[in-house]
Amino acid sequence: MIISNFKKYYSIYPLSILYGMGVYFRNKLFDFGILKEESFPIPIINVGNITVGGTGKTPHTEYIVDLLTKSGYKVGVLSRGYKRKSNGFQLAGGNSTASQIGDEPFQIFSKFPNIILAVDSDRVRGIKNMLSLATPPQVIVLDDAYQHRYVKPGLNILLTDYNRLFFEDLLLPAGRLREQSSAKKRADIIVVTKCINPRKEEKEYIKKSINPTNNQSLFYTGFEYGELTPIKDGNNHKPTNDCQILIISGIAMPETFENEIKNNFTVADKINYPDHHDYDNATFEEIKYKFKNLKNKEKAIIVTEKDAVKIKENYDINDAIMDNIYYLPLQIKILDNQTAFFNQKITDYVAKNQRNG
Repeated sequence: MIISNFKKYYSIYPLSILYGMGVYFRNKLFDFGILKEESFPIPIINVGNITVGGTGKTPHTEYIVDLLTKSGYKVGVLSRGYKRKSNGFQLAGGNSTASQIGDEPFQIFSKFPNIILAVDSDRVRGIKNMLSLATPPQVIVLDDAYQHRYVKPGLNILLTDYNRLFFEDLLLPAGRLREQSSAKKRADIIVVTKCINPRKEEKEYIKKSINPTNNQSLFYTGFEYGELTPIKDGNNHKPTNDCQILIISGIAMPETFENEIKNNFTVADKINYPDHHDYDNATFEEIKYKFKNLKNKEKAIIVTEKDAVKIKENYDINDAIMDNIYYLPLQIKILDNQTAFFNQKITDYVAKNQRNG
């Protein structure tokens, strides 16, 4: 695949070389201690990747938050809050919105309202502000901070999409890599995400290519989708299998989401917006136009969980079209009967690194 990508993008590959030189030099400044990584007296788990685009960071973050919350810890989540309409440090609360803290952090906070969730592009400042709270978190999960090396996490989790593995990719702009594949060395846990029944020989190839060290653990995860959920509270109607569907998505890699819907419904049309798309009036007019043109009497709109929070925030909940919009929740599943081992890796790290440990 690397060879085929090189042939396809050979004209811009020199730009990837220049970009790679800059990334390599920056990482060496951290490796040599010229640029400083700051440690904190609290367990810090980083969930990230080295590619542009969706690898499933949010559902994996939610899985870890759920695990640690059920284990009795006061959990904090710190994210950059990509494309939010606010600046600096923002602490989520009852009046927070997706536009204020970002769509993915808002989705997490909506599911886990009792956690401490904050957004800050300066992760060091964000952690310090969270630790200065009257009731600070006992553990912090960093969402998408693998390249933010000013913070030294105690447990680094690297995600790679099964459909676009990092070792088969090229650096930006010819490929989707943010940094060289050698960045895998900073990971304690490597997770191959979005797997659908990978064969034994495929996993052997992946393991051989990643070549994890004795100190690194390799896991495979897939997605489990829940029941369709109406976006409007009090709507008890559910689409039948004969229902005609309009798919709406604003995520980086919508294929898995779309395939799940196609397995259960007749998809008449779809709209793929860019990742973190802003739902403005023009967007809603396009959605209403597409929905109106569906031929069946029974029809519905299915959106992603991330898009649902923005639609609810930006659209009149009393509009009749809201009665026909549903979202498809998802969560990760850890394959190969490794759930207990994965959970233990997380909880053991947190337990051993508590302030009063």
